[in-house]
Amino acid sequence: MNMKIAFIGGGNMGEAMLLAVLDKGLASREAICVSDVNQARRELIQQRYGVATTDSNRQAVHGADVVVLAIKPQNLADVMAELNGQLKPRQLVLSIIAGARLATLCAGLDHGAVVRVMPNTPAQIGEGMSVWTAASEVAPGQKEQVASILGAMGREVFVDDEKYIDMATAVSGSGPAYVFLFMESLVEAAVHIGLPRDMAREMVMQTVIGSARFAGKSGKPLAELRKMVTSPGGTTAEALLRLEKGDFSGLVKQAVIAAHDKARKLGGSGD
Repeated sequence: MNMKIAFIGGGNMGEAMLLAVLDKGLASREAICVSDVNQARRELIQQRYGVATTDSNRQAVHGADVVVLAIKPQNLADVMAELNGQLKPRQLVLSIIAGARLATLCAGLDHGAVVRVMPNTPAQIGEGMSVWTAASEVAPGQKEQVASILGAMGREVFVDDEKYIDMATAVSGSGPAYVFLFMESLVEAAVHIGLPRDMAREMVMQTVIGSARFAGKSGKPLAELRKMVTSPGGTTAEALLRLEKGDFSGLVKQAVIAAHDKARKLGGSGD
């Protein structure tokens, strides 16, 4: 597979997708063009990846099979106005713009073949979780292209109802921040009881990595895995009791609900 891909904008996630596409051989350097208004950013991308760059979005999308919208939400209206009527029916638009709904994209671009994706930060190291949905005009072959691009960044899940994108935003999209906060808190607690900070960080990092991999490979329910580590009357049981008294599970639920409500409002579906 050697797709011609245009990246409109960049940022960390757009660059992660560009790197994944190149690493997996989904597109050659000669088949990729990146558009960015920032000259320094264009020069950096060109030097780092050896791909063509331009400051013209219209030039970038010319002849592309896939057009990746990786711009900031506040720039979307201007980009849609610039590209309105410029896309061919065969071209696929893949948007990773937070909050931008399919209806908004299709109308603004005057184009039907649009896919909306919610990736997450670990995609930058090939360990991402991407949840995506597609407009009705996206062909089966185009869906295969999307699956291959997102699969190059980690795991991908297709959903047939756009409402699940907002839910994914609150769980896998924002989820790394929840994990980082927990890790940060665990490091601080370890330092508080006397561990050197560098040792505490290494212990927490490996514990989280190992626990996640173990959970993934075991296939057992998370509650069962938790009970495996918890001896009655032991140290783990004492620690979990304190978390339960602080309503740890309830706070996590409240956080996810708040993120979901915010995602819906940003996309225009909230009250």
